[in-house]
Amino acid sequence: MPLPAPAPVPASGPGSPARCHAVLPDTPYGPLTLVADGDALAGLYMTDQRHRPPQESFGPPEDLAAPPFAAAVQQLRAYFDGTRTAFDLPLAPRGTPFQRRVWAALCEIPYGGTLSYGQLAGRLGKPSAARAVGLANGRNPIGIIIPCHRVIGASGSLTGYGGGLDRKRRLLAFERGGSGPERA
Repeated sequence: MPLPAPAPVPASGPGSPARCHAVLPDTPYGPLTLVADGDALAGLYMTDQRHRPPQESFGPPEDLAAPPFAAAVQQLRAYFDGTRTAFDLPLAPRGTPFQRRVWAALCEIPYGGTLSYGQLAGRLGKPSAARAVGLANGRNPIGIIIPCHRVIGASGSLTGYGGGLDRKRRLLAFERGGSGPERA
């Protein structure tokens, strides 16, 4: 699922896309806060997530049945049920051009697969940038859908995850054929 071409961060004010949020309360990984910029998903945040922006930056609350939340909820539920392995949603993550390149590359890691930070850096044509890739990975604003949980340490160890290592471990086990995601 390639990300749209990098675009400037939308300005707030008249004529800019409406930023709003909705909370999907009951998932195997705890409540998920979905954030939209207009008709595109701009954020998916877990409770107690590292680098989670302040709640007031998410805009006003909206109904989960409103676009683009309805499609995201449907696809997330199918993913958690084990019937969906990829997402097809309009995404608008805010970040630097390099971060957006990393996030686009994350979408190319297949369901159930993993790459090391160094391997991902190599795919980006920057083999010595594993640390920068790791920093960009950690700032991914659309967890699960942009699968930053699929990046691991060079030794195969689970290193870092904004949603916590327990969630990362559970997501990877689920994608590798576990019996289903355990509840948070």
